Amino acid sequence: MMRGLLQFTLDLFGPEPPAPPVLKRNKAVAPMGPSQPAIEFVVTAAANEAARPLEQMLAPAAFRHPRANREAQLSGAVVAYEFRRGKRRTIGFAVGPDGLVVSAPKWVPLHEVDAALREKSTWVVKKLGEARERQGRLESNRVEWKNGATLPFLGERVVIVLDPRHAFSEVGAVLQTDADAGAHGGALPGAPRLSLRLGLPLSATPAQIRDAVQAWLMRQARRIFLERLNHFAPRLGVQWRRLALSNAGTRWGSASADGSIRLNWRLIHFRQPIIDYVVAHELSHLRVMNHSPRFWDTVRTVVPDYTELRGQLKEEALPRWD
Repeated sequence: MMRGLLQFTLDLFGPEPPAPPVLKRNKAVAPMGPSQPAIEFVVTAAANEAARPLEQMLAPAAFRHPRANREAQLSGAVVAYEFRRGKRRTIGFAVGPDGLVVSAPKWVPLHEVDAALREKSTWVVKKLGEARERQGRLESNRVEWKNGATLPFLGERVVIVLDPRHAFSEVGAVLQTDADAGAHGGALPGAPRLSLRLGLPLSATPAQIRDAVQAWLMRQARRIFLERLNHFAPRLGVQWRRLALSNAGTRWGSASADGSIRLNWRLIHFRQPIIDYVVAHELSHLRVMNHSPRFWDTVRTVVPDYTELRGQLKEEALPRWD
């Protein structure tokens, strides 16, 4: 395989997530037949966890996929799931924001699918609960694109201010602090210290506001990522060749053996130490193209507290943009 094709990625919601449990055939096992279906698991989710309301926790657990066509009692929960048949060799369980999807080969009888589901019921219900909590966190962090809305920038809350006076400036947006805002009466107690003044009229649509904010954030992301790449690369003894901004829904970043680095621009919402961890993580792959102990030792040489920062990256909630 050409070195330029090698690539390693940092998962969006967990920098080093444990691999989903997979039971595969191996050469020491008899060939799989109708009575020996393999089982594989997939979990997909949006952002981070939030505590469920008390009344939801006390109520009997129930999970229903919008396209549910089968139902089962699993570990005390009612699970209505989407069941699919297809050209595959395994029974698969996929848990995502919509709920549970079970896929099975055409030759596997339903009672074997049910048995496999019961066997892994604890895992399934746990992942469904985590997915529901993530969705709740996402909903609570939805941004309303209007004058006065707030969102995080480098770990600080920033309030959006529509200010037509900046409409014809070079960038169309200006970040101000409390000191800068003195002429405007200053900030109220408890208000965000920073304001992003957009050169838009008060009649601007939510889409116009969102696009202007995103354009500004992406410019800041590129500037800061370049600065941090150039800071850490010499310390790690590596040379990166190209930076691309990513909008991936499942990855924070990736590194290729040819020196190409991709970083998710939404990292700009986090504090700089967390950004530094992701940058160092990807640059370290230019020395060690795996997640072996030697790789993590390499990360530790420039980010000694990477374990704590990795946990914060997973725990902190992102704003929801849609």
